[in-house]
Amino acid sequence: MNWTMKSVTFALSFALGGGVFAAAVPAGVKLSDKQEMIRNNGAEVETLDPHLAESVGANNITRDLFEGLTTSDNEGRLHPGVALSWKQTDPTTWVFTLRKDAKFSNGDPITAADFVYGWQRFLDPKLASQYGTAYGIFVLNGLEVAEGKKAPLTLGIKAVDKYTLEVKTPNPISYLPSVLSNSQFAPVHKATVDKFGKDWTKPGNMVGNGAYVLKDWKVNSKIVIEKNPQYWDAKKTVLTKVTYLPVEAGNAELKLYQSGNNDFVYQLPAGQYEKLKKDFPKEIQNGPILGLRYYSLNNKDPMMKDVRVRKALSMVLDRDILAQKVTADGQIPVYGVTVKGLEGADVTTYDWVKWPMAKRVEEAKKLLAEAGVKPGAKIKFTYNTDDYHKKMALFASSEWKTKLGLNTELDSLEFKVLLKKRHDGDFQIARNGWLADYNDATTFLTLVQCGSSQNDNANCNKKAEELIKQGNDQQDAAKRKDLLTQAAKLIMDDYPMIPLLQYTLPRLVKPYVGGYSTKNPADRYLSKEFYIIKQ
Repeated sequence: MNWTMKSVTFALSFALGGGVFAAAVPAGVKLSDKQEMIRNNGAEVETLDPHLAESVGANNITRDLFEGLTTSDNEGRLHPGVALSWKQTDPTTWVFTLRKDAKFSNGDPITAADFVYGWQRFLDPKLASQYGTAYGIFVLNGLEVAEGKKAPLTLGIKAVDKYTLEVKTPNPISYLPSVLSNSQFAPVHKATVDKFGKDWTKPGNMVGNGAYVLKDWKVNSKIVIEKNPQYWDAKKTVLTKVTYLPVEAGNAELKLYQSGNNDFVYQLPAGQYEKLKKDFPKEIQNGPILGLRYYSLNNKDPMMKDVRVRKALSMVLDRDILAQKVTADGQIPVYGVTVKGLEGADVTTYDWVKWPMAKRVEEAKKLLAEAGVKPGAKIKFTYNTDDYHKKMALFASSEWKTKLGLNTELDSLEFKVLLKKRHDGDFQIARNGWLADYNDATTFLTLVQCGSSQNDNANCNKKAEELIKQGNDQQDAAKRKDLLTQAAKLIMDDYPMIPLLQYTLPRLVKPYVGGYSTKNPADRYLSKEFYIIKQ
């Protein structure tokens, strides 16, 4: 995840060195006798099947329960997972050598055939993974398999022998090892899936291969995982038990933290960052990450299908006020689909960003009038139940009301319901967000590409698609970057969505929790890297 050619080179040398990692406890640190942690996860998860996991919350847990060929540490650095080493034998061929001590949690060894089965299952359209088309582009015939145009057996993955795996890609992909750290590419235990069907992820049924095993799952209450003694790096895994909470409301989560019933705040309530910095100076944590807050516009909606309406709605939202006065936690205003620090494409923007707001409003009103939208018209905004998102939604509705005269109906839903409605196109304007799955522009472009399962806007720019294809076929990094930047600009000139802010990670972490880092650009924290310090 999140590392390009430079980082992959580092990872390769590490892999060849045969290094291992888990919790890196500094010398002199005394560990508590009780190694248990409670961490909030922001929402109830939609699934614990790694091939179906879509939300950040679900992936946080599946990365503890399952491990792919590669993995990452709590600073986002790539490391060997089930694969001990790897090499790119030609521009479109990678060969992975699997470690022989990797096992499933029931003791069965993991072989190259398990990855072949897992990837074929993940991309089989019968499974209907929302990540199928987004990740299918990285494996030869993967997109065609995900779209049902080719059989899963045609996928470009082959078990050369028991511990050697060959992967063919449709074009040169220098950062493939980082993509494969995502749990969608993890192996699953075929006999267990065959035996239990969709119930294979329930406690007592699940067989995984991560550092932890599932012990309990009470919907809307908690998910408990415990250390997996069969995990290849179990000796260096310190936490013995982790409890994930699904609390969405920021203030409720903060109260749990203050009462000692939560060690890890998922997200601070909007507008309280400065106060909490003073109240908890040794516990506050914050750092920029590769993430985008945005609002999806349903490009098929009768009103939103007019680009003039989409542009007008975007122009009048003052991101500076949103960042400085509303969320007030260090986030950065953005006007394109790509964010600062991302490899593979430059950040794009609009010429009107430099205009005075009065000129923006004047132009937006003109666009709405041309589109036949009159003051007093109603628009519907859908978001998931969370004080943070509600505060942002109220700000946006106020901007649209005071500057354009539009009336916004706010619709608050549980996160899982919002997720489904967005994918079903059952919305007009909806809250959305994205954290990079790896450090390359393609992870963000998937939000606005034709036919992508992550494109909730339902927009499509075929000229941009051709530029992306040309870019991905390029072996010259500079030329590829230029082509992908052109594509991103071309798509965003269609105003398919409203980019708002680049995420930061404002949260509280108890001082006795070791292993946390603010240098993690993807906000991925594996429980096996944490440890509890003796007080």
